[in-house]
Amino acid sequence: MKTVKTIIFWTLVAFALIQFIPVDRTNKPVDSTVNFVTAKNVPEKVGKLLKNACYDCHSNETVYPKYAFIAPISWSVKSHVNEGREHLNFSIWGTYNKELKENMLNKSVQTIRSKMMPMPGYIVYHKEAGLSEAERSLLIRYFEEMLKSKTY
Repeated sequence: MKTVKTIIFWTLVAFALIQFIPVDRTNKPVDSTVNFVTAKNVPEKVGKLLKNACYDCHSNETVYPKYAFIAPISWSVKSHVNEGREHLNFSIWGTYNKELKENMLNKSVQTIRSKMMPMPGYIVYHKEAGLSEAERSLLIRYFEEMLKSKTY
C-alpha cells in the first residue's frame, strides 16, 4: 500500500511541476490586407464557417480553450496549432505564391470532402466547428470556384 501512495504522490508532484513549463500561446498580429477572409472579401456565410471550423488551427487568430492551459494537454494543443499553421495559415494567405495557394485550396477541398477536416477530435469539444453536409458543400464549391477562376 505504501508503494501505491508513493507512486500517486510523485505522479501528483510531477503533474504540478509540469504546469510551470511555458507554452507560447501568443498570436502574431493579423494584417487584414493578407488575411484570407478580408483580403478575398469572402461571403459572410463562408467567412463564418472558416472562422468557426478552421481559424483556430489555421490562422493567427487562435482562441485557446481553458483546457489548453493545462499541461500536458497544452503541449498537444500547441503542437496541433503549429502543424495546422504550417499546412495552411489563412492569416498570411496573401503572402503565398500562386502555386502554393492552388495546392492549399486543392488540399482543402480534399480534406473537407473526406471529412478529415475539421478534425473529428476537435469537433467533440467545439460543436460550432462541426460542418453539415450543406456547409461542407458550400466551402467546397467556394474553393473550387476560386480554383476554376484562378482568383486565389
